[in-house]
Amino acid sequence: MRLTVIGTGYVGAVHAACMAEIGHDVLGVDVDAERIAALAAGRTPFFEPGLGGMLRRTVDSGRLRFTTSMAEAARFAGTHFVCVGTPQRPVSGAADLRHVESAVDGLAPHLPGSGHVLVVGKSTVPVGTADRLARRLRATAPDADIAWNPEFLREGCAVQDTLRPERIVAGVRTAHAEGRLREIYAPLLAGGMPFIVTDTATAELVKLASNSFLATKVSFINAMAEICDATGADVLTLAEAMGADSRIGSRFLAPGLGFGGSCLPKDIRAFAARAEELGLEESVAFLREVDAINTRQRWRTVELAQRLVGGSFAHRNVAVLGAAFKPRSDDVRDSPALAVAQEVRHRGAQVRVHDPEAVDNARAAYPALQFALDVTKACEHADVVLHLTEWPQYRELDPAALATAVRTPAIVDARHTLDPETWCAAGWTLCAPGRPRLG
Repeated sequence: MRLTVIGTGYVGAVHAACMAEIGHDVLGVDVDAERIAALAAGRTPFFEPGLGGMLRRTVDSGRLRFTTSMAEAARFAGTHFVCVGTPQRPVSGAADLRHVESAVDGLAPHLPGSGHVLVVGKSTVPVGTADRLARRLRATAPDADIAWNPEFLREGCAVQDTLRPERIVAGVRTAHAEGRLREIYAPLLAGGMPFIVTDTATAELVKLASNSFLATKVSFINAMAEICDATGADVLTLAEAMGADSRIGSRFLAPGLGFGGSCLPKDIRAFAARAEELGLEESVAFLREVDAINTRQRWRTVELAQRLVGGSFAHRNVAVLGAAFKPRSDDVRDSPALAVAQEVRHRGAQVRVHDPEAVDNARAAYPALQFALDVTKACEHADVVLHLTEWPQYRELDPAALATAVRTPAIVDARHTLDPETWCAAGWTLCAPGRPRLG
């Protein structure tokens, strides 16, 4: 089939390349001419495992092309995926839909007067958005239909999540829209994955409800870590015992520094804001506390590190391992690691940050911090090391060798992924939120 993907940011670039990979002819559309030129040359604008090779392969094959022209997009295909961003409004926390509205408004005047044109939203939006956009679209293109097909991508696993998703959700208004989406996803559905057909409102809610539930689970175990710190209990054993209950499960029951990025924090705030607009703020009032618990983990980590260096960061050197908000990504948006690094610097420390992929993005976002491309260099003369992003490279570090670089062998494992016995045997003092101090 012939498809367009409007918006070639994280979601759009991955979706376009994956749709071309499974055999469709795809045209990516964006207002950013520089980004379009890079993608057309087979260069990815961000780090995502597996995407670079796929992009080059599909561009070389001719199945994937890029343009800045909405008119060309309308001529190219009858199915248009909208994958633009929905950033958070600064005061209310509600989703800013300007880019979604602009994409639909920009496409509509160029759509043919007849024929089955389908606009498919993949952006994360407040419930009710599809209905409003449908009215807006049909004022200019009365024959066009709207569906909603939310994405469930995890950064670092986005290619896998697109080609082998756990489910595909199709919020549709007509049998024709359902049939079109089934045809598009036929190569994936052949493996028997669930294809859940519903109305557009439910499809919009699925993404927000799923992210809110995951965020709640993360914040719950971090709240338990606070209680463990106060009582001497061990949050990892607690999480293991809870996760063994099949009604609860262990996934996302991982204590630590909490969640960040462009998705979970933004989505729970937008969900709460939309509930307030509907007069249902009490229904999701707990999400405000989920957000507060998550933010609190950052400052608790700072306080833990400050105690390790004697109560003050003045004239102290601090090494930070990790800048991306999660491993396998160079995304530093709302990064817990960088929030901690910045706060430690504000309290008087000299901070040096290492990350395998995100140094350039981190330097652009936090120019006052120092950065190192080598872990040992980042840790030179450090009074404390903060492990803040759980890259596998950090689990493989030799603590005995690293001890020769630091001033004081003390580390805060805010992600609970280092082996305490190995580090303590090498002479380190290891602290982790919700666990007794070791070494």
